[in-house]
Amino acid sequence: MNGVRHIQVTFDAHDPQALAGFWREVLGYEFPAPPGVELPEGADPLAAWDEFLDRIGVPKEERNTRSALEDPAGEGPRLFFQQVPEDKVAKNRVHLDVRAAPGLQGDERMAALEAECSRLVALGATRVQRFDPDPPLGFGTIVMQDPEGNEFCLD
Repeated sequence: MNGVRHIQVTFDAHDPQALAGFWREVLGYEFPAPPGVELPEGADPLAAWDEFLDRIGVPKEERNTRSALEDPAGEGPRLFFQQVPEDKVAKNRVHLDVRAAPGLQGDERMAALEAECSRLVALGATRVQRFDPDPPLGFGTIVMQDPEGNEFCLD
């Protein structure tokens, strides 16, 4: 089979909709419309989902078992959030790098990362550790956790 493969990044979560809302703010992604529903400009996709789930008979207690986000430009991977009962117990083996300072170096890069770190902490993220630039290969990063403890890096 030839051709491009598309990926979806899946997060295990206790509260899929809340975690999706956090990552929506981090990345500028959007909640997709329900299947077969065209959303008018400015419509609330979450309200459209509630109407859709009502129409197909999904009980209210089953409505926060999953959520998703998509890149409005269609370039980034789709993010999927699925409810799981267990807590996160170890470091992620795969994590996201949020490219918050592309092309910047040194103090200018770290200032941009610190500004983004402050914005994300206000959204519910936790700052874990800063790694200062260490030339020639270390450009500097800040390790963080999302509201459910999943590690990611500001890069």
